[in-house]
Amino acid sequence: MESTSSSDWSQVCYSCLRRKAGKGGDSSGGCYFCSDACRQHAQGFHGIEKNVDWSLLDDHCSSRGLKYPYMVKRLACMVISGAVAADCLDILQPAHLHQSIITEMEEEFELLDSTFRKAGFKEELATFFTKQWYINVLARIRVNAFRIELVASSYEDLLSSAIASVACDASVGNAVYMLPSFYNHDCDPNTHIVWLENADAKLKTLRDIDEGEELCICYIDASMDVNARQKILAEGFGFQCRCLRCLSGD
Repeated sequence: MESTSSSDWSQVCYSCLRRKAGKGGDSSGGCYFCSDACRQHAQGFHGIEKNVDWSLLDDHCSSRGLKYPYMVKRLACMVISGAVAADCLDILQPAHLHQSIITEMEEEFELLDSTFRKAGFKEELATFFTKQWYINVLARIRVNAFRIELVASSYEDLLSSAIASVACDASVGNAVYMLPSFYNHDCDPNTHIVWLENADAKLKTLRDIDEGEELCICYIDASMDVNARQKILAEGFGFQCRCLRCLSGD
């Protein structure tokens, strides 16, 4: 499941998040599709999303710097269209939520629920769209979503563009992947998730991997010091990291 803010759909593919190149590609309802395959894949839930006025949700999210409600919106459209089941993310570990965050989520739910109902989806929502469903989904997205920062045509292009991306926001959106969500964290990881051309995640090894060695990724910015890493991991992911790097104080 991939998503970006509503204002970005003319620049990246609505289905796979491939960046728009030149004037090519297909567009529908103000959204860009890089191929007929992507347009067909998204036909059901895109048909729902384009017929809803999201202006209030867009204003709410942009004023608060929120991105994950867009992913819940996309998931809800996919459930309504029959593309996925309402419980498709239940297998993932949820984030620990403070009451203040839950209160914000409840406000977001009321806004999203009202938006869907005004668009005439009252009966479709009745089967799954509850406040608890919204909070449960968002709790899983918050801790499992990947920020897709670079989309290149090859791994060599990815490396050559990495320096330039530091000075600007290279993100094209966010996505949840089932298998990568089960990788454990290490502040000195042996693998890294990369994206080449579109939102299809690739696992790149960072060094030689011994037989039987667990594959680990870093959930956060590995360049931070140990105290900053521990704070973010505890508050954002709910655990104290005890990897070799943290134990050494590095």
